[in-house]
Amino acid sequence: MIKAIIFDFGNVFINLDIEGALVKSCKSLGIDSFPRELMDINQSYEQGLISTQEFLIRYLEKFPETTNKELIENWNFMLKDFPSYRLDFLKALKSTARYKLILLSNTNELHINWIIENLSFYADFKNCFDAFYLSHEIQLRKPNRDIFDFVLNENNLAAHECLFIDDNRDNIKTASGLGLKTWHINPDTEDIVDLFKNKTHLFIST
Repeated sequence: MIKAIIFDFGNVFINLDIEGALVKSCKSLGIDSFPRELMDINQSYEQGLISTQEFLIRYLEKFPETTNKELIENWNFMLKDFPSYRLDFLKALKSTARYKLILLSNTNELHINWIIENLSFYADFKNCFDAFYLSHEIQLRKPNRDIFDFVLNENNLAAHECLFIDDNRDNIKTASGLGLKTWHINPDTEDIVDLFKNKTHLFIST
């Protein structure tokens, strides 16, 4: 029986334009693609292993002709709208008290600060969850196994009691391998509000 639903944030509740942000950043920085070194910096920042200041300094060292403002604008470009009907769905789900609701998001200080500043109902959204985990705060990130072990242990849950919803295939693969039920949501064709309409089979015990 499912006791907890673990949600990703980006492309589940808030819409993202990851491809557009990548194109914009490459054009602004004068590169064709992101080298492994920059990807490592991004992941370290997302995991909270380096501060926002250090993150910006590392980029400025490599791209001295850019500015903090340009870097932050490029970094936050992927963050788009959060349709209010998804909040309505979440509130209705919370009101049933049938499941423990958990947010598990790979994010970083710049992104969450932008969301707090630009999303008028952020506090209402956060209050819908029984547990709210951001990768840079807990210094763990998906798709690594340890972040799932952490969430399960913190909430006294067994893997088979949880449904995990994420748009990233690697994250889904790790969760599924640990025994969680999963929904690899496609943000282009699916919406979280259809969870109980189209994914009822996920709540059936096997």
